[in-house]
Amino acid sequence: MLNKWLFKNIDNSALIVFRIIFGLLCFLESVGAIVTGWIRKTLVEPEFTFSFIGFEWLQPLPGDGMYYYYAIMGLFALCIMVGYKYRLSALCFALMWAVTYLMQKSSYNNHYYLLMLLSSIMVFLPAHKYASVDVKLNPKLKSLSMPQWCRLVIILQLFIVYTYASIAKLYPDWLDTSVMEILMQSKQDYILIGDILQQKWLHYILAYGGILFDGLIVPLLLFKPTRKYAFMASIFFHLFNSIVFQIGIFPYLSLAFSLFFFEAETIQKLFLKKKPFYNLEAIVIPKMKTPLLVILSVYFLIQIGLPLRHHFIEDNVLWTEEGHRLSWRMMLRSKSGRTNYWVENKESGKSLIVNLRDYLTPKQIRSASTKPDVIWQFAQHLKQKFKEDNQEVAVYVECKVSVNGKPYKTLINQEVDLSSVEWNTFKHNDWILPSKDD
Repeated sequence: MLNKWLFKNIDNSALIVFRIIFGLLCFLESVGAIVTGWIRKTLVEPEFTFSFIGFEWLQPLPGDGMYYYYAIMGLFALCIMVGYKYRLSALCFALMWAVTYLMQKSSYNNHYYLLMLLSSIMVFLPAHKYASVDVKLNPKLKSLSMPQWCRLVIILQLFIVYTYASIAKLYPDWLDTSVMEILMQSKQDYILIGDILQQKWLHYILAYGGILFDGLIVPLLLFKPTRKYAFMASIFFHLFNSIVFQIGIFPYLSLAFSLFFFEAETIQKLFLKKKPFYNLEAIVIPKMKTPLLVILSVYFLIQIGLPLRHHFIEDNVLWTEEGHRLSWRMMLRSKSGRTNYWVENKESGKSLIVNLRDYLTPKQIRSASTKPDVIWQFAQHLKQKFKEDNQEVAVYVECKVSVNGKPYKTLINQEVDLSSVEWNTFKHNDWILPSKDD
């Protein structure tokens, strides 16, 4: 029964069209990072880059290296779009995107993480079997069908993303719209819509609409009677996000996912009119069935497990940030911090206040004032910098943080030398003070 469900051949029109859109959007993302100055601000100008802990060896290329890096990545995206050397191009893009994602987290974004996952999945999907340069060069590759699991992995990945995003919003500051109000305050200068975005009634619609949309969109798209209405809601939701939050390609990538929910024949008639529609009932069991099922099972168990890990770590993830990343906790809170770093020479006992602007960009300073893992990393960096001047120092931090506009509370135990402690990835770091303490 499982074999029939997973390995039944279905028409591949949705995957073919998605490959073209996916490649185009990845190209625009790569080029856009160059044109908008994102690379300059995030990877070129900073003297120090906050990588994911454990990936400190991934550092930006010197000089203009990152501009060339993104240009090459964009070239691979174009190759994905036209289906040229598809597997190699998809693999190279996935690896390059993962590297640039892991080498910096000052611009952490759940959408960047989703693109890393999706580009990795695309490597294994037969998305080049029609309307591609590869088929032109080798007609034997041509196919009108794909195994059904190719469609199911995309849908399941989306279901995990949206479900966790919906559940994460079920907490007081979201439900009373205080988070939405803070998010919209920075949009009040928008032409035409700025004043409307400040209205309380709209905050309630957006807050509760977000919960309902994230929680129901995948089931409603799967259910044929509601599919059309769910798609129209998706168009409004994602275009609103694109206009108001300006989050690049991702609203359009999210709309492209809808291809996998509509009838394959509808997609074929709309986008690939010259392509014959595949409607046979063939079931082809691959020789590598068992390894494939094992890989998919492990992958989705990890995807289900990662967003749950904060429940096994002491205190509130909104406060400690422990277990926040890779968990689809999207636009859930606003933080501000008042932070002082000082170093103490271990030989002389003399202390020196650190001027953050001597080391970090304004965006990095915001992270190094509110996020414990970034604070810890910067303490390690300071220790190393002073060591280069033949000074052994301890690094202490005084940090008060406000979450969602609430009163400032002490985040870090200022009596702990953060340069001398290890970072615990899967358990609570006890130098992060409890959220209930002042």
